[in-house]
Amino acid sequence: MKKEIKRFQGIISITQKGTGYVAIDGSKKNIGEDPEIDYKHLNTALHGDTVEIILYPKGNTRQSGEVLRIINRNKIGFSGVLEEENGIFFLNPDDTKMYTDILIPEKMLFGAKNGEKVFGEIVSWSDPHKAPEGKVVKVLGKPGENNTEMLSIALEKGFAEKLPDEVEKEAEKIKQAGIKKEDFVRRRDFRNTLTFTIDPADAKDFDDAISFKILTSPQPSHPHPNPLPKGEGVSSFPFQGKAGDEVYEIGIHIADVSYYVKPGNELDREAEQRGTSVYLVDRTIPMLPEALSNNLCSLVPNEDRLTMSAVFIIEQNSKGNIIIKDQWFGRSVIHSQKRFTYEEAEVSIKNASAPLHRELDILNKLAKQFTKERFANGAISLDQEEVKFILDENGVPTKVIKKEHGDSNRLIEEFMLLANKKVAELMSAPTPQSKESGVGVPTESVENKNILIYRIHNIPSKEKMADLALFLRNLGHKVILKNGIIPNYEINKILKGLEGKPDKDTVHRAVIRSMQKAIYSTKNLGHYGLAFKYYTHFTSPIRRYPDIIVHRMLMDFLKGKKSENAKERYETYEKLSMKLSDREKKATEAERASIKYKQVEYMSSRIGSDFEGVISGVSEWGIFVEEIETKSEGMVRVRDITDDFYIFNEKHLELVGQKKKKIYKLGDKVKIKLKGVDLEKKTIDYVLR
Repeated sequence: MKKEIKRFQGIISITQKGTGYVAIDGSKKNIGEDPEIDYKHLNTALHGDTVEIILYPKGNTRQSGEVLRIINRNKIGFSGVLEEENGIFFLNPDDTKMYTDILIPEKMLFGAKNGEKVFGEIVSWSDPHKAPEGKVVKVLGKPGENNTEMLSIALEKGFAEKLPDEVEKEAEKIKQAGIKKEDFVRRRDFRNTLTFTIDPADAKDFDDAISFKILTSPQPSHPHPNPLPKGEGVSSFPFQGKAGDEVYEIGIHIADVSYYVKPGNELDREAEQRGTSVYLVDRTIPMLPEALSNNLCSLVPNEDRLTMSAVFIIEQNSKGNIIIKDQWFGRSVIHSQKRFTYEEAEVSIKNASAPLHRELDILNKLAKQFTKERFANGAISLDQEEVKFILDENGVPTKVIKKEHGDSNRLIEEFMLLANKKVAELMSAPTPQSKESGVGVPTESVENKNILIYRIHNIPSKEKMADLALFLRNLGHKVILKNGIIPNYEINKILKGLEGKPDKDTVHRAVIRSMQKAIYSTKNLGHYGLAFKYYTHFTSPIRRYPDIIVHRMLMDFLKGKKSENAKERYETYEKLSMKLSDREKKATEAERASIKYKQVEYMSSRIGSDFEGVISGVSEWGIFVEEIETKSEGMVRVRDITDDFYIFNEKHLELVGQKKKKIYKLGDKVKIKLKGVDLEKKTIDYVLR
């Protein structure tokens, strides 16, 4: 009887050398390491494709196999330089994981010329022994020019710079209609409550605002200091205060984008496809047209704006403890009186004579208390230093500065976290009917719970934690493992002890790499990094499509709408969650690629200059060094370290000199000289000095 050949499916990752590794569910348990597919047996599979493979008989080497078919292509579009050889045109892809050129027939050039940078797509590829055939979709320009390279990076990750005409027209029509009186119906009115925004100085879209009101302690005859109006909202927790306690009403108001972006309209289809705005070094590629993102939906000062709000009655007792006594969620209207930049808000927090000092000082103290509570509950500190480029009129970086992250940044972060958490909690637990809101919210059983797109961050794997523990011990840190996991407080203790030290960012990166990636899902697993049992994304609908979906889900919940075909809806939203997680990942990759390009471009005019750096990685080929001021990472190759013969110690991640016993390890501070750069490959070469 002929033995049946077992087939497996998974996503293939391809190295720069053209070797593939297929991640199969359960493979580590049943097969061992991810099966390896050599170049000859990829059979047209590209990085990120979902493939079907068979495994070869396993010998004493790593499990290997062969790709049988492509189930789903990850992408077919590639940026690169169009080259011509003997009358034949081909696209040389920028993507280092694309192991073959793309042949472009003359009829598919569409005006592109030899030497230009273009974006092309694969049209057909049936024979793995021949190059794929493709077509030019867009001519980007001259290689090395700022606009060309930024467009190239965006398109490579699937983000077109321009929105379709029909989307722009639909947004413009909505903008021209403006806000009408009927739009205020069943909205809670905050226009007479102090409201303001705090954003970066160069921000153009403001999707969150904070309102603030100091309440007097309630008297027995007045059980609620701020009666909730009728409308599409819901409150919980009866308010009770004590004489002498400080009581505040704090509103987190978010642009009501879902009021304009309706399911099935052109705006919605495009926003779902994009998933997110993309923030490159020199530009923003918006998810929504500027008619909405920078205009009608933007919470600009001195204009009425429609919002979705989470409002909290917060009591701070004489001991400094914070208690959320009441909360309200629903549609609202605001009128922001002040637009702060982060720098201006920082001044107001610290300077008693600055605008709104008292209000910002109170909010800042509350935010710090929330931060303290988060870390007491197990949150992990993962803030990293970031750089910002000062560009000239041609987009060339002239200066690199480190972004400041002060109290004003953290104030906004904490209140956004509060709103996100409380919306998730509200929709994840049975809620009694609200009499004051005028809108009934049925108590849901566990079997009939509400559908929500959560923002989840799963607990790290024990394998990754073991690797992190080894890494930290090699740096001289004492590490304790409990049930295979380094306790959060131990990680925070190590990170806090590294403040002001050169290896701080190296350790931060290692900690982040040991963590699972935060994603979207209808299956709540909690948020490990924030130490929240329930968490969602509610606060940025101008730039994130998941937030628009959450707004719609919240409104259905507040209206008491029952989910029909719940199982089918769960499956639909879970697929959407996976898609949106992928779009977010692609946007992050584009943003990082633009930063890397600018770092290399900045360094290109400084060849021969001396710098100080920190060793951020070690391999058999050399050491990676991050220049301290610009965070520009490059490699010092082993062949360029000439004072000894060095061998890579994989266990301790270090290079060891065989004669002089000199050791180069992670976190070491070194002096370097810039040897050269490669703008096309986005690489930097240093030598030690």
